[in-house]
Amino acid sequence: MSDLEIQKITAHIGARVSGVDVSRPLAEETVTALREALNVHKALVIDDVNLDDASHQDFVRHFGDVTTAHPTVSSIAGAPNVLPVDSERGRAANHWHTDVTFVLNPPQATTLRSITLPPYGGETLIANAAAAYRQLPEPLRKLADTLWAEHTNDYDYAVPDEEIDERQAAQRAQFTSITYRTVHPVVRVHPLTGERGLFIGGFAQRIVGLSPGESRKVLDLLQAYVTRPENILRHRWSQNQLVVFNNRITQHYAIDNYDGLPRRLHRVTVAGDVPVGIEGKASYSIEGDASHYTAVAA
Repeated sequence: MSDLEIQKITAHIGARVSGVDVSRPLAEETVTALREALNVHKALVIDDVNLDDASHQDFVRHFGDVTTAHPTVSSIAGAPNVLPVDSERGRAANHWHTDVTFVLNPPQATTLRSITLPPYGGETLIANAAAAYRQLPEPLRKLADTLWAEHTNDYDYAVPDEEIDERQAAQRAQFTSITYRTVHPVVRVHPLTGERGLFIGGFAQRIVGLSPGESRKVLDLLQAYVTRPENILRHRWSQNQLVVFNNRITQHYAIDNYDGLPRRLHRVTVAGDVPVGIEGKASYSIEGDASHYTAVAA
């Protein structure tokens, strides 16, 4: 581990990792250092990784059990734990979200590996939801501490039904082929660090006890703190690069700014725990069984 270096990229989020070959088995002390860096910096960037799908999964298993690719979306052929994030399969990620929060135990960490990149654009934005929570004025913070939100994959799409083509309609139908509805605390306590973060994003559709209109106003108000420019890492992809982000306490957004050119990443995620709010109460499921997708991490 003596060669491992971790250098901050911005004040609030992101660090670049060097001095470690992630294509090989890692020493326990190296894994511990990477876990700590992920908790502190929320997102890690590793260059020149020399990974394929199998070794990518082997690396991810240092952090915990690997989920299958997605609860409803198909994986890469022959690799049930690898999700292709492909421009040809639609741009569902071009909204702020935390991965798969519509299930009871969303992934604790997400990894993305560059496969095919456009000559320009296609950046990924990653936001620090803990910094956002700390920046809330005290009255808003006290309100957020009391709130719970219903997350669903059958969310309010930005593009109306009449404006999508047949392929996009099929992709939407697959994404919602199993309906999930789960209630999570708006303020989640990180199980390892005790840090508090806003646990909302695009799949959070309704505040428990409020109308849809009231919910939208409250969620938009809180979300504005998450997406403050100073809380965001704007990651410009390069070849053979791996990005790891702490899915418990970040949001991300894939920018659709590359004129429909080919863009493909491969995603592998780490099974997560059931979120807990500041009073110790855990999230609960209303609809949808995700046991085929992920085990619950201890």
